[in-house]
Amino acid sequence: MAVDSLGTGMYLPVSLLYLLQSTDLSLAAIGGLMSLVNIASLPVPLAVGRLVDRFGPRTVVAGGQALQGVGFLLYLTVSGAGSLLVAVGVTTVGLRVYWSSVFTLIADQADSEGHGTKDQWFARTGMIREAGAGGGALIAGALLALDSVRVYNGIILGSGLAFLLAACVVVWLVPATPRGLPPPQERSGHRALLKDRPFLALIATCTIFALCSSFLALSLPVYVVEGLRGPSWAPGPLLALNTVLLATCSVAATGFVRRRCSRARAMAWAGALWALWCVLSAAATLLPSATLVPYLVIVVACFSLAEMTYGPVVNALVADAAPVGSRGTYMAAFQYTFAFASIIGPSLFGLLFSRDRLLPWLAVGLLALMGTVLMLRLERRLPPDPRTSQRSEPARDTVPGIAE
Repeated sequence: MAVDSLGTGMYLPVSLLYLLQSTDLSLAAIGGLMSLVNIASLPVPLAVGRLVDRFGPRTVVAGGQALQGVGFLLYLTVSGAGSLLVAVGVTTVGLRVYWSSVFTLIADQADSEGHGTKDQWFARTGMIREAGAGGGALIAGALLALDSVRVYNGIILGSGLAFLLAACVVVWLVPATPRGLPPPQERSGHRALLKDRPFLALIATCTIFALCSSFLALSLPVYVVEGLRGPSWAPGPLLALNTVLLATCSVAATGFVRRRCSRARAMAWAGALWALWCVLSAAATLLPSATLVPYLVIVVACFSLAEMTYGPVVNALVADAAPVGSRGTYMAAFQYTFAFASIIGPSLFGLLFSRDRLLPWLAVGLLALMGTVLMLRLERRLPPDPRTSQRSEPARDTVPGIAE
């Protein structure tokens, strides 16, 4: 995961710059083609989940990383719209395959180790992912100062090789899926998932939280510079602060939260923290310019705390909610929360911010509070929490798809 994230971190800062220099396409055309490919690839997780349940997650994860590596190498051949579609298509499918299978691999490895909890496993891997992405971004940032086409080519090549190396590491060093595959008649597929109303409600609620989670990177640069008339250098360090906090404090934060409340209540607390983050962000308009940046450090820390409270526990909850033999299908379906958020988020922010700089914070804050209320109502219908199940098992509906 560290090598994979390193490749992603190296590529993202240069992607549009590279395509603008290597093709005659406009920024609008490049963005439109990339959006088209992203929408067309939305059905991929549905197929990936079944592949994971049939063959295990390790092979599928490696395949997703290999596809991304090949896609990045294809970027070196891009010269027009056709070749761009091919490169973006291969890379995007690989990305969907990877994210639709890697969390099942992590959950299975956590089960096989027999120590710690899934929450801690997801917290540790999240820290590794943030550290890798941050390191890649720093490397790309340093090389971008040279402003050379050869440097861009080198970054793209390095990203592609990083993904191919990550695929080899998964195949050679990660143990095979420890859980045995059940007979086909014991596997529940998409039909069972679509009848699983508590899980569908969980996906809907977590789409709200995913939108909150994606809003910092989406809104902070524009809000600070255009909405608050703050210094143009501030968004970069503030986003870096979020990365540093996630890369260093997630395990400690997850352990603290899980010793005190269930997963569902931890997610509800995350929603409340995101709502507080929105209030603090809106209140920044009242501050003098001299105190703006120190205040925004506190604002970003609040967002990071919400992220650390939410991310590890929701993945662990989804892993335990899946029936035997269908963890891949369930965890792949859950990735649609982030896909939907990535589609809704930019349009929502652009529409609201263009009318009033405070409207995005009002809308997202209300959505975060809605997610908190929905999560508390949904808790009784979800699988028993490992932390609390030995003391008192909460009552819940008996619904197909939720393991008894």
